[in-house]
Amino acid sequence: MAEKEVILTQEGYDELVKLLDYKISVERKQVAERLNAAIALGDLSENSEYDDAKNQQAFLEGEIIDLQVKIRNAKIITKTEGDIVTLGSTVVIKDIELDEVETYLIVGSTEADPDNNKISNESPVGMAILNQPAGTIVDVEVPAGIIQYEILEIK
Repeated sequence: MAEKEVILTQEGYDELVKLLDYKISVERKQVAERLNAAIALGDLSENSEYDDAKNQQAFLEGEIIDLQVKIRNAKIITKTEGDIVTLGSTVVIKDIELDEVETYLIVGSTEADPDNNKISNESPVGMAILNQPAGTIVDVEVPAGIIQYEILEIK
């Protein structure tokens, strides 16, 4: 099975590398120490500390593998300037009904963080504005109905 390409900005890629390093160099050691302390308690067959530590270790190793796969399959996007919305574009959009203006960076799903104005190209808004020029009005389907956004500026 082919591994899926992971779309990241350079900042997002650097954060994943930093997180992976922390999990390997710090968290792995902490889990190993916890395992050793649990083993020192004796009888492993009825040792809940040991079971918890083993579960934590398995979860951590799964996270490490997931991060390694994402980093290996990363495609770095650059912030672009142009006439249409693409991955890496910073876009100023206006909710026509509410007359509210927001600025978003269009990123891959791994890096999406709406609270920090980073929306995924796979989100409803991201899909609607992708490949559209400034001045376009798009319809975005949401559970409550349709929201119209106008693309004011592409930075």
